Amino acid sequence: MSDLKVGSSNMNQKRLTTILIGGVVLMAALLFGAFGFLVVVYPPMGQAIGSLFTWLFATNSVHTTWYITRAAGWVGYFLLWFSMVWGLAIPTKFFERVISPTFAVDFHEYLSLLAIGFVILHVSVLLFDQFLPFTLTQIFIPFLSTYRPIWVGLGVIGAYLSVLVTITFYLRKRIGQKRFKAIHLLSLVGYLGVVLHAFFAGSDSSLGAVQLVYLSTFLVVVFLTSFWMINARQMKKEKELRLIPARQTRPVRR
Repeated sequence: MSDLKVGSSNMNQKRLTTILIGGVVLMAALLFGAFGFLVVVYPPMGQAIGSLFTWLFATNSVHTTWYITRAAGWVGYFLLWFSMVWGLAIPTKFFERVISPTFAVDFHEYLSLLAIGFVILHVSVLLFDQFLPFTLTQIFIPFLSTYRPIWVGLGVIGAYLSVLVTITFYLRKRIGQKRFKAIHLLSLVGYLGVVLHAFFAGSDSSLGAVQLVYLSTFLVVVFLTSFWMINARQMKKEKELRLIPARQTRPVRR
């Protein structure tokens, strides 16, 4: 009975958190929509708001959007990397002594959502960039960018795969655990695309320190992936060994 209460309490907490996040996102969308409506419908008000932002943040500078997209890209990358590391550590039961398995999975899910949020900010700012502007087709369709099309295209594909994997958190009961795990493997492909995009198309990739950051974080994911594969194979062998005595003692039908 106590387990049922704990399970229902966790479900209620998850539902409440989802409602709160959804409410915040909805309010932000409404505020941005109202802001855009005022700018378009009332040009004098739009000019006044634009002047205010120029005074506060120097938005008339070509460097402003560049700084924003760089910062959002860095934060999005580290959140995605942290989500990958956290997700690879969950099957090893590393967190069971510290936190509950439910919290570990939920935190993995929220890290993915935060990473996607910063990726959206990273690409949406490019629409307003004055130095190297991107169009909607160049942002949403891979390999159409005029700036390093291959590496930018891989980043777009990586972002799509990350979104797909995150969506499966909410479809697990409908698609089943096997399909959920199979689709979740695409997160490794998505992360690889993001790393290649960051390394070969990033504004800071020419710096030695930045290259070391990308290389070290990538090697951490490679190590944890290898450890996860070895651990999964070992667990499968142990499961098969446990089933052998049961098969041997099973009566033979005649």
